[in-house]
Amino acid sequence: MDKPPSRDKIRIGASVLIVQKQDQHTGILTKGVVKKILTSSNFHPHGIKVELDNGKIGRVQKYA
Repeated sequence: MDKPPSRDKIRIGASVLIVQKQDQHTGILTKGVVKKILTSSNFHPHGIKVELDNGKIGRVQKYA
């Protein structure tokens, strides 16, 4: 799998694919729009944690 995007590449309102905590072992991705960026560091090996506009929280894997 490709390296997840860094924090400076993720924007509020961007359409992304995240992996939620309960889906980490299966790799199931959830599509949504970024409402809030929760990770403060610029990079995280598993992806930057965000909250989507539907309230779901997960780590960004790629843009949708």
